[in-house]
Amino acid sequence: MKRLVFGLLCSLVVICAACTTAPEEAIPASPEIEMVQVMIYFQDEAKFAVGTEPYEVGVIREFHPDAFIPRLALQAYFDGPTPEEYNQGLRAVLSNCTGFSDLLIEDSVAHVTLTGPCNSGGSTYTLAGPIFLTLKQFEEIEYVKLYNAEGNTEEPEGRSDSIPFELEP
Repeated sequence: MKRLVFGLLCSLVVICAACTTAPEEAIPASPEIEMVQVMIYFQDEAKFAVGTEPYEVGVIREFHPDAFIPRLALQAYFDGPTPEEYNQGLRAVLSNCTGFSDLLIEDSVAHVTLTGPCNSGGSTYTLAGPIFLTLKQFEEIEYVKLYNAEGNTEEPEGRSDSIPFELEP
């Protein structure tokens, strides 16, 4: 009797294993997703040092097409250049800002709330230049308004660019 039960169990295991094994060609391949290429602008330290405009150089980053790409592009700016790009003299000018807490696009105006104790440090060049370039490449954005952490900017109303007072030289 034990041999019969053992034999039946072994047969059952073999049959079940055969039922659950699918040939490799039956597994569908995942479709390739075409990523979206976006330019992220950083300051070229060498050009800025000698006053040769434009001071910004664009580098390509790729994002998933279903993502909120302007937000990812802005985050990529705050993440800074790659080590290789940094070695080529590219810099993310942060003007003492630590990042951003909000990005809203309304009526072709991108509203960006910066975080941290932003200030220009007396410089005429701030993060506004490369951020404006990075965001204005998107067809839905014509203007950019940067706000300090308290929600203030020089020109809060209308379709125009604006920076917070702290980013003035």
